[in-house]
Amino acid sequence: MTAHPIANIRNFSIVAHIDHGKSTLADRLIQQTGTMAEREMVEQVLDSMDIERERGITIKAQTVRLEYNAQDGKTYILNLMDTPGHVDFAYEVSRSLAACEGSLLVVDASQGVEAQTLANVYHALDAGHEIVPVLNKIDLPAAEPDRIKQQIEDVIGLDASQAVPISAKTGLNIEAVLEAIVHRLPPPVGDENAPLKALLVDSWYDAYLGVVVLVRVIDGVMQQGMRIRMMGTDAHYEIDRVGVFRPRMVEVGVLGTGEIGYITAQIKQVADTRVGDTITDDRRPTAEAMPGFKPAQPVVFCGLFPTDAADFEALRAAMGRLRLNDASFSYEMETSAALGFGFRCGFLGLLHLEIIQERLEREFNLDLIATAPSVVYQIALTDGSELTLHNPVDLPDVVRISEIREPWIKATILTPDEYLGSILKLCQDRRGQQVDLSYVGKRAMVVYELPLNEVVFDFYDRLKSVSKGYASFDYQIIDYRAGDLVKMSVLVNSEPVDALAMLVHRDRAEMRGRGMVEKLRELIPPHMFQIPIQAAIGGKIIARETIRALRKDVTAKCYGGDASRKRKLLDKQKAGKKKMRQFGKVDIPQEAFIAALKMDS
Repeated sequence: MTAHPIANIRNFSIVAHIDHGKSTLADRLIQQTGTMAEREMVEQVLDSMDIERERGITIKAQTVRLEYNAQDGKTYILNLMDTPGHVDFAYEVSRSLAACEGSLLVVDASQGVEAQTLANVYHALDAGHEIVPVLNKIDLPAAEPDRIKQQIEDVIGLDASQAVPISAKTGLNIEAVLEAIVHRLPPPVGDENAPLKALLVDSWYDAYLGVVVLVRVIDGVMQQGMRIRMMGTDAHYEIDRVGVFRPRMVEVGVLGTGEIGYITAQIKQVADTRVGDTITDDRRPTAEAMPGFKPAQPVVFCGLFPTDAADFEALRAAMGRLRLNDASFSYEMETSAALGFGFRCGFLGLLHLEIIQERLEREFNLDLIATAPSVVYQIALTDGSELTLHNPVDLPDVVRISEIREPWIKATILTPDEYLGSILKLCQDRRGQQVDLSYVGKRAMVVYELPLNEVVFDFYDRLKSVSKGYASFDYQIIDYRAGDLVKMSVLVNSEPVDALAMLVHRDRAEMRGRGMVEKLRELIPPHMFQIPIQAAIGGKIIARETIRALRKDVTAKCYGGDASRKRKLLDKQKAGKKKMRQFGKVDIPQEAFIAALKMDS
């Protein structure tokens, strides 16, 4: 099978805010071009992971190749990339955009431009994309296409006069989107006679094929049997299969210039396929590698430990595979007195953390305990040296610290007017500093500077609940600032639980501590002895709750006779409880850890 003429290829991605209909539009394009038979179609056909289908969100960017017979009589090859909308997966979006020349910007005709719409458009513009605006959900009674077109022009500065009005759910006007892709987006640029140069966009592990690599050919052609070299890792392979996704894998034998497809080459180690690497012909290499992607900066850290210590090696292997598939996730080994061996992991946000944890539990059948999420702190010591702290347990002695600096973010929140008051209060409560407040149509756009450690816990959940789900939130890290931070430890039965230690601002420590011990009191089941739960800063206890002991009626079999018989039995029980209390171990259930960390203020 020969490669296609480059003028008839279009590589495009779909970018939008969460829930504006990216995956549904992808479904309709697949249907309209007849890529899959009707009986094979399911809702959100590209969201292949169970977890994506359950949550109704896209986590991994997926590709599919469509063939479209346009009205001008030519057949076009369209490579579509469906990207995630959540801020935690922005890295996934930027990778997909690097493989395309154009984007469809999907905007909900009733909701308008939202925070992630802006963020993803800027990603697309940075990648040099041509952008076609598409107004989705125009069949809704609340849709106001004319107002939203104006809003796209005012807020993003894109010409929206040619925006395509569609309904991805009913399939209205999908043909117009395909025509717009063919006529308004540019074809790829490349030289098919030059040495092979291809971008490694993504890679994942398949139990039958080994490592599958998603590539975008920039120059030259890629074919079966060719010897290739990864320029970043200097690894050499021979290509076994070359194919494309229609969403199922279909072998084609050759990928021409400008095309997107996959290759397999008996690669055993996923570590050899670094995302963003350049692949070239081993015998006739290209002169220079492509710049690749800048590594993702993890924002939130937390410890992951296997519930059963014997699963440690399985966890290590599982993380290696996930790391391959998700380059924005990083980890290193750590040990803890209470939890044994485990890993300190870095994530791009809390949703990312939840998803990774869930994927480890599902795809690899592991039982995990996660410690309190924390951010990276910079600590200046009195002897003039500095260190970065990922885990609050490792905080050096207070006398050696001259200052602790914490990361601050600039958050942009878009919200309908009626929720503005409660959102401002939420940001003030989290030590936020207001930078800007402006209006975009009927919606307020608030810009705040906030300390990241106030945001990682449950800021997003609180924001959604005070705004009934209408507010959207996007952030970027700006700098590190010194703060009056203290380490708060939690003691259960006089023993510190390092999984619950955290750095908090001194003004909020007491409130945080009280909330934590109250929550733990409800979550830890009663034992045969009473258990004190305390929150402490250094040697000072700032909050305490007590779980009372279970009481067993030891005097049930005493009837009649002298009262001293009863007394004797009760005293014996009391002594037993006292002894248990000295040596008794408190079982803290796994749910208690997670729930205690999801603090509501």
